[in-house]
Amino acid sequence: MHLARKAVAELIGTLLLVAAVIGSGIAAQRLSPHDTGLELLENAVATGAALVAIILAVGPVSGAHLNPVVSAVDALFGGLRRAELAAYAAAQVAGGIIGAILANAMFSLPAVSIAQRSRSGGALWLSEVVATFGLLLVVFGIVRSRRFNAAPFAVGAYITAAYFFTSSTSFANPAVTVSRMFSNTFSGIAPASAGPFVAAQVAGAALAFATVRFLWPHAARETADLVVVPHDEVVA
Repeated sequence: MHLARKAVAELIGTLLLVAAVIGSGIAAQRLSPHDTGLELLENAVATGAALVAIILAVGPVSGAHLNPVVSAVDALFGGLRRAELAAYAAAQVAGGIIGAILANAMFSLPAVSIAQRSRSGGALWLSEVVATFGLLLVVFGIVRSRRFNAAPFAVGAYITAAYFFTSSTSFANPAVTVSRMFSNTFSGIAPASAGPFVAAQVAGAALAFATVRFLWPHAARETADLVVVPHDEVVA
């Protein structure tokens, strides 16, 4: 039951995150047609703000990973067992897909519409490497420095900024990438483009893992829990 509660928290958290990403993208297109810059700003601010709130809400239960590469790197550091990693990743992907369906439905669109927007090219893939590397550096840097109170705000701020300083608009999350295939809207990504994005995110995560080990070589075994007060799974 303890693992089930964590998995449900990850599912709900990722569901709300994807609903925020896609829903705010649809709203931005309707509110600010023909102004791509303003649309992206509205999308970024809504996503970053939602991310802060979601981490504060579900963090005390699951650590608010909301991202399979965060969970995978946490497992490499010893913070998650294999069964927990599998449960987290499955919950994140499932929650993200449900979030996409709900976002479509909230704006009176077909529940599932396969995205047609192609996002391909070396610059975009490099952007995903950089975006994912930076996200994980922020997450694990905060965790290993034990500045837990800052985590929700730092992660939300990073993602908001990364929408603009990366040409890919910083997906940085395999579960979110997969989910965005199910909405042919402003935030969508064509299935043919999703695979390279996920590969780039894994590469960024691998670089982040090596960098964190180098920068914090004497850190104790940690988890990636993004909580205000560490819960009972945090190792002292």
